[in-house]
Amino acid sequence: MGRLFVVNLEGKIYSCKHCKTHLALYEDIISKSFHCKHGKAYLFNKVANVSTGVTEERMMMTGKHTVADIFCVSCGSIVGWRYETAHEKSQKYKEGKSVLERFKISGPDGSNYWVSSHGRHIGGSDADEA
Repeated sequence: MGRLFVVNLEGKIYSCKHCKTHLALYEDIISKSFHCKHGKAYLFNKVANVSTGVTEERMMMTGKHTVADIFCVSCGSIVGWRYETAHEKSQKYKEGKSVLERFKISGPDGSNYWVSSHGRHIGGSDADEA
């Protein structure tokens, strides 16, 4: 299996809510206007300490995309997805970028985002998209 090397980030950090492994920096957020099945999600220019799953075609709100799920390298939890290919010309800016689901990560201040038993979202910020 080999030895696991984890990059420690400095600054305002988003981390895996399960094991606290650093995943991304606040300054690398491109958009907080994304949406996933658990609520809000953020598009990042770059992420660290993730492994990439198998690519697949998905029809999303903004059209067809080739994406791959991304997983925390420390605990294996799925934390979001990576855009490999956008089939719509207007969506090409997403290629090579990653989305972290707010429900799966802790914010820079240690805050979590969760869904209450009534299906209401608690915590987080901003709107919807992919």
